[in-house]
Amino acid sequence: MAYAIFKTGGKQYRVAQGDVIEVEKLEGEPGAETIFSEILLVGAGDSILIGKDLKGGSVVAEVVEQFRGPKLINFKFRRRKGYHRTVGHRQHLTRLKIKSIPA
Repeated sequence: MAYAIFKTGGKQYRVAQGDVIEVEKLEGEPGAETIFSEILLVGAGDSILIGKDLKGGSVVAEVVEQFRGPKLINFKFRRRKGYHRTVGHRQHLTRLKIKSIPA
C-alpha cells in the first residue's frame, strides 16, 4: 500500500489514501479540496522516493470539518511564594480525508 509523508503547520504526517487526520487549522469550508505540495517521502512496496525525486507530486485531501480540540489546562505554581495560576487553551483544528497521493 502506498503512503506519503508531507509537512504542514510545522509538523510531519504519514498518510495513505483514505486516511482521516487532524492538522492545525487550514482555510477551507467542509467539502473543499486542499493540496499539499511539500512532500518529503513517498513509499510504495519496496520503492521509496525521497525529496528531489518527487518534483511535481502533491497530496490531495478533502476538508471534512473545522473544529476545536479538547481543552488543555496549564497550571503555573511557584512554591512558597503564594503564586498559582490556571490557564486554559483550545486549539483550532481541521479534519482531513486523504483522497490521493502521488504514484
